[in-house]
Amino acid sequence: MREEPQIKIPETQTPERSQFSFALFVAAAAVVIVVAGFYLWPGRQSPSRGAQDVHPPFGPTERVYAQKIAFKKLTLTRAENFLHQEVTTLTGDIVNSGDRALSELEITVEFLDQVNQIVLRETRLIVTSTGPPLEAGERRTFDISFEHIPTMWNSQPPAVHVTGLRFAAKT
Repeated sequence: MREEPQIKIPETQTPERSQFSFALFVAAAAVVIVVAGFYLWPGRQSPSRGAQDVHPPFGPTERVYAQKIAFKKLTLTRAENFLHQEVTTLTGDIVNSGDRALSELEITVEFLDQVNQIVLRETRLIVTSTGPPLEAGERRTFDISFEHIPTMWNSQPPAVHVTGLRFAAKT
């Protein structure tokens, strides 16, 4: 009698994943998503100027010209971001009613409390040298986001002041 060869196939064992490695993977993915969210969130309006915190000049000439800069249609809106944090956005128009173009424009925004004391002061560039200059007579919309406004804020529109400007090179 003839024996037929039998091939024995060993049972395949699937490697078991431990719950710890799966939880570690989920946690790492969550951290990456949160970091990417903070980096890409639209509230980051101020461009990075490198390690130095360089401000445009604000000498006597710039102070006189700053009187020709007007802020129009200032509005505040509040929204909740994906992390359930409330973000307040100041939107408005900046008008250069002077006769010179500006390559940089820095403003300071001050939120006040019930007795008109400053509870939050932030300085931001709203015209940067990396973008187009704000031409003489031009009106441009800007928006600035604030993540943490103190609860003592009186809910009134903030005071907005020009605190630095750089004239564009004449061409």
